Amino acid sequence: MKNLLRDRFLLPVIGLVVAIILWSFGVSLLEQKTPIASLFAPAPTAQAFVELVSGSDIWLHVYLSLKRVVVGLAFAFLIGVPLGILVATSKAFAHSSTPLFQLLRMISPLSWMPLAVMVLGVGDAPVYFLLAFAAVWPIMLNTIAGVMHLDPNWLMLARSLSATRSELILRVILPGITAHILTGVRLAIGIIWIVLVPAEMLGVSAGLGYFILDTRDRLAYSELMAAIILIGMLGYMLDYAARYAHARWSHVKQREFG
Repeated sequence: MKNLLRDRFLLPVIGLVVAIILWSFGVSLLEQKTPIASLFAPAPTAQAFVELVSGSDIWLHVYLSLKRVVVGLAFAFLIGVPLGILVATSKAFAHSSTPLFQLLRMISPLSWMPLAVMVLGVGDAPVYFLLAFAAVWPIMLNTIAGVMHLDPNWLMLARSLSATRSELILRVILPGITAHILTGVRLAIGIIWIVLVPAEMLGVSAGLGYFILDTRDRLAYSELMAAIILIGMLGYMLDYAARYAHARWSHVKQREFG
């Protein structure tokens, strides 16, 4: 019990305290050359954070950012899972598409920003494109890995029972690779959250990325730092929710087969 309390509560608190001390020390060093750096210190940031989350304005930005995350993730899921299954089940498609996919995967999503605006205009559409492009690869690759790790006997049994291709995919493959898909979704959420802020600096009038730019333009540096902390906390909660969903699904499956 003591080890559990230490690992789950005491050590994380110690890590955060050390990080705050290093943060304060770094600001004090910068402050000697750049006095305005004092606005980034922990104390003014904490005060700005309380004021920020107590107001209503920031939560509109949070809502819009989360909506874009959900939409981008949904597009990535609807594209990545079918593509992953197709690559894993069709050798011809895999050989013809893998070099292209590997090439596209290595391109930074943010490098598409000028083209996205040119083609889709300003607003939410280019943001959705950038988020979906960033998230599709971990979902697709984990889907491929899941199909590759399926027991071949399952597929042989389904085919011997004259299962159609759609029945094979819906009743054998998809249930068998759900854990891998959830892992891909968790990785995709992390990538989307990183890409979100710079993507929202792209011609939108609200959202966390827009708010960061707005605080910079207003020289509200303590508020800017508070917004950065809030972005980190929200990202942590999203990742925790994804890990919790994965753990719950794995626990249910263990009970079913246990």
